[in-house]
Amino acid sequence: MSRRRLPFQRALHRPNLLMGGERGPVLAAAVFGAGLAVTGQNLFTLVVGAALWFASLPLLHWMAKADPMMTQVYRRHLRYRGYYPPRSRPYRRR
Repeated sequence: MSRRRLPFQRALHRPNLLMGGERGPVLAAAVFGAGLAVTGQNLFTLVVGAALWFASLPLLHWMAKADPMMTQVYRRHLRYRGYYPPRSRPYRRR
């Protein structure tokens, strides 16, 4: 008796990336750079906003290559408690 092989649908498991980086941080960097350029309304803030945008893209791409869901992992890490006592569970019987 042989097993039937089913194809693994890769499209359902792909991370949600934009321009090689995670979607959220890339859009946040774009909004920050554009907001800086628009609110300053001079050439210097336009250059600084564009520089921040183009400097953040390779960093976000590097971060997404390490782990495509790095920001969700980091947020979950921040929610963990700072200290776990050395016992099996908090309400164990003594």
